[in-house]
Amino acid sequence: MKKHVILSIAAIGFVSAASLNAADDINTMFSEGKVSGQARMFYIDREYQGSAGTKTHRGTTAIGGYLKYETAALSGFNLGAAFYTTNKIDSRNTVDQTLLGQDNENYTMLGEAYLGYKYQNTSFKGGRQKLSTPMLGDDDARMIPNLFEAYVLTNKDISNTTLTLGHVTKFAQGTFGRVYSATPTASNANKLLSATSGYSYVDSLDQTGEFENVGTYAFGESTNGITMASITYTGIENLKLTLWDYYAHDIMNIVYADANFSWKCLITDMIKPYAGVQVIKEDSVGDEFGGDIDSTYMAAKFGFKIQNLDLSFAYSKTGDNNAAELASGVANATISPWGGMPAYTQGMVTRHMFLAGTAASKVGATYNFKDMGANLTTTAYYAEFDMDENSGYGIERTASEAGFDAIYNPQAIKNLQLRLRGNFPRGFAESNSGKTGWNEYRFIANYNF
Repeated sequence: MKKHVILSIAAIGFVSAASLNAADDINTMFSEGKVSGQARMFYIDREYQGSAGTKTHRGTTAIGGYLKYETAALSGFNLGAAFYTTNKIDSRNTVDQTLLGQDNENYTMLGEAYLGYKYQNTSFKGGRQKLSTPMLGDDDARMIPNLFEAYVLTNKDISNTTLTLGHVTKFAQGTFGRVYSATPTASNANKLLSATSGYSYVDSLDQTGEFENVGTYAFGESTNGITMASITYTGIENLKLTLWDYYAHDIMNIVYADANFSWKCLITDMIKPYAGVQVIKEDSVGDEFGGDIDSTYMAAKFGFKIQNLDLSFAYSKTGDNNAAELASGVANATISPWGGMPAYTQGMVTRHMFLAGTAASKVGATYNFKDMGANLTTTAYYAEFDMDENSGYGIERTASEAGFDAIYNPQAIKNLQLRLRGNFPRGFAESNSGKTGWNEYRFIANYNF
């Protein structure tokens, strides 16, 4: 099965897909369908630093991707399905578990299988699918993204306004969540780190690649799912307003809001300033399977573009815990167990900004080399996380992460993307024996077809 899937992805990558047109009958609905996908190779190498570390040097190389088929539309209806796969291709003894499935094994799964419908400005998709929303996201940072079983209705009848209503029943964790290693026997600190970084509080290590009830996945208790609604408004020039509400039955209600604005510089047209504000408010509901949650995360960012250069600064603060609240559970930490990671101040790996009492800041610079004839974009950043003594993750300290990201699209090979990334956290974890950090490098090749 492993070799068959890999060869299929590689072969189909050189076959042009049919256009996704409206079909006249059931036969043309399938014959005029569209084949698409991505072949991915991922190399990762991480060497731990610091007295509290184990001096581990781990890494993995894997290949895989996804293969998708979507029918043409018949009377507004269409069908789609996609297989996802990851396969280790090196023999290092100490593997990086974030590219593989349970027990560091290869796996292939039916990640998408849905019914779609579109009528004028209204569309519907129901079944297994990818979601990319602030607090429910695919978090496609390794080999296989997070996937969902959901039923989503979108409408754009109102000018400059997008309305979304949906219900999510199941969550299939991708490979990235395994970096946090939450297990039923893990410490509360490790469980909290996982739940504030996008993944399960009870087990982010052994639920990869399986569609689980969203409550069972996050907190070990089956629930009636997550009902979500949103409105996005762009009717004011240079302003975008977004509001989401997620009601996770018997767990919590999450309100997410952001506003992003850009304007003309009074001094020169070469400078294009922009700013944003972001708020996340969470409150436990019903049977409170996630504990007594009452958290607030607030962030702001400011930046400006000068031709091909983009400079930005962001700051955030999460509500504090006192000692009693810390002992009661997650309390004032911002919990995000279903892949959502929208924070302005997140690092590439360090996501401590959601831990209670954390003040985080991030500065970044991006440069696009297109005017020099190269399809190359580079980014460098530095983030700090000033953590409170009652954060629940180690002792009071300042964690930091520096990193870079370079994306190159060769002109000679259409649809190929090459990416080199690095991150260098310090003080990621700390105990009485010292601090832990690492140097990590990634090389990713994506070929889309």
